[in-house]
Amino acid sequence: MKDLPVNFLWPQFLWLLAVLPLLVLLYWWILRRRKKVALRYASLSIVREAMGRTTGWRRHIPPLLLLLAFAAMLLAAARPVATITLPSTQQTIILAMDVSGSMRATDVQPNRLVASQNAAKAFLKELPRHVKVGIVAFAGSAQVVQPVTLSREDLNAAIDKFQMQRATAIGSAIVVALSELFPGQVDLASVTYGRASNDPFAPQGRAIDQPQTEKKPFEPVPAGSYGSAAIILLTDGQRTTGVDTAEAAKMAADRGVRVYTVGVGTVDGEVIGFEGWSMRVRLDEDTLKAVARDTKGEYFYAGTAENLKQVYESLSTRLTVEKKETEVSGLLALAAAVLVLLSAGLSLLWFNRVL
Repeated sequence: MKDLPVNFLWPQFLWLLAVLPLLVLLYWWILRRRKKVALRYASLSIVREAMGRTTGWRRHIPPLLLLLAFAAMLLAAARPVATITLPSTQQTIILAMDVSGSMRATDVQPNRLVASQNAAKAFLKELPRHVKVGIVAFAGSAQVVQPVTLSREDLNAAIDKFQMQRATAIGSAIVVALSELFPGQVDLASVTYGRASNDPFAPQGRAIDQPQTEKKPFEPVPAGSYGSAAIILLTDGQRTTGVDTAEAAKMAADRGVRVYTVGVGTVDGEVIGFEGWSMRVRLDEDTLKAVARDTKGEYFYAGTAENLKQVYESLSTRLTVEKKETEVSGLLALAAAVLVLLSAGLSLLWFNRVL
């Protein structure tokens, strides 16, 4: 039943639907019995009075509604689960944006950085006001340039202040974004310099006078299961320094945080000059696709400025609504109650009796 649009938690209760044909037969038997009793009267006028003044199609409507009510109640008993679109529980989004020298490339007009700034500001405009956003800028290192906030003005100001720097530390950007989502739980020094712990989220050190307490070991959760926040990583995908990108992606996956990656530029790239040096900068799609795959996020390609704007529009929609498997037995129970009331009401209105 996995391929059906509606699944049932207790499918064994669906066998109760076999009662419905029996109810139809019972109704047919009652009608025939009434007709036989009515025909015992000699006078045709008496027969008509016995069968009721309204003997047309209307007399079948209340029983039909009652039959549908029974069907809805039996389906509700099987606890149906449907995939429906609901408002997202996403409350926080971290924008991790590349400000390395490679973003100077003009294969995306007017250049990669300006195009990404404009698209990010358009994205913020489309987001619901209750969604908090933080911004991480990264080049040779990564830093939070705007802590999580509801103020779109502060976010736009932070984006406008981007300054290009050398190198690209994509993995570091992911880790710093995680530290913003889980404040106080990340030792960035251990990640950056490889000190002490293999897990940067593990508590590091303790005060001399503080009694030693047992630390709860970190337990990974299923990838993509953390529904309260997400990371959007925008870059040309060429890491040159910092935390290994695959390791950073695993950290995010182990915490259930989805990373949506946006590749800016072209695969062929172009030669750029920056602070006296030149190099060819290409889009490394394989890395970005791997990050999205490992974290249960999604990869988007933005080869032009208009492309990039459309990507952000798509992300705005995906992060504000989501499809969820939801039990709908309560809705069926409500429908059954309405059908029962409607059946009784029509019966009283047309025949001055309840069925």
